[in-house]
Amino acid sequence: MIEQEIAQVERYYQMAIDFLVTYSAQLVLALILLVFGLWLAQRISRWIFTLMQGRNIDITLTTFTSNLVRVLLIVTFVVIALGKVGISVTPFVAAIGAASLGAGLALQGMLSNYGAGLAIIATRPFVVGDTITVKGVTGQVSAIELGMTHLRDEDEVEITIPNKHIVGEIIHNSFDYSLEEGTIGIAYDADYEQAEALISAVLESQTGIAQTPKPQVGINEFADSSVVILYRYWAPTKAKVATRLEINKAVFQALQQAHIEIPFPQRVVTLKQEAHS
Repeated sequence: MIEQEIAQVERYYQMAIDFLVTYSAQLVLALILLVFGLWLAQRISRWIFTLMQGRNIDITLTTFTSNLVRVLLIVTFVVIALGKVGISVTPFVAAIGAASLGAGLALQGMLSNYGAGLAIIATRPFVVGDTITVKGVTGQVSAIELGMTHLRDEDEVEITIPNKHIVGEIIHNSFDYSLEEGTIGIAYDADYEQAEALISAVLESQTGIAQTPKPQVGINEFADSSVVILYRYWAPTKAKVATRLEINKAVFQALQQAHIEIPFPQRVVTLKQEAHS
């Protein structure tokens, strides 16, 4: 038994020696190619990263592109190095293709999110800091990743939307501001022009809201017991509720101080009395 094991070890040893003698030059060349490939992949990846950063391309797309180029170059040089030592790469390529197909089918949803993320980064329909509304969800963009986009509302609630639910949808982008509206009713015999001037003055005095486009004030409706005035303005998305509450309070106080009547709903009821003979 011992003699057989020794003979087997000697046979393997001789096979290794023969392989090294036969492929020594190829092994050295393969190692040189592999080291050179790693160095070249790193240099080209850094060059692409620096070039894209210099052109102010989105950091997510820049990082993804540079890493993808590095991986592709490394795989290319590994395949070339294996071929130099006589190892057939055809089975590896077939295995990688089969594995990629299986992974693609299993991760179809995730890959579609990544594809949509690349489309968002490339076309830039919105950037970090913009206020968007998509599929009934509104928030300020806090981060754009390859797989998902993060929004944050005024209540500091973070909303995560998979990118595949953004691409192909109708997107409302109001940038840093959100449109707010308010209404208040005044009596029919009140001075409308004075009320409009007071509300306009309140909106102009608010430093937080945007003045371009300018706030709008006008008659919105002729109700049963009042003339309803509508005022519209653009408030910062991060403080839109607080701004709306403050402006509504200021409008109410301004009309009260000017003694402009803000009526409550009224209804006139007429009772008919039947005549008795």
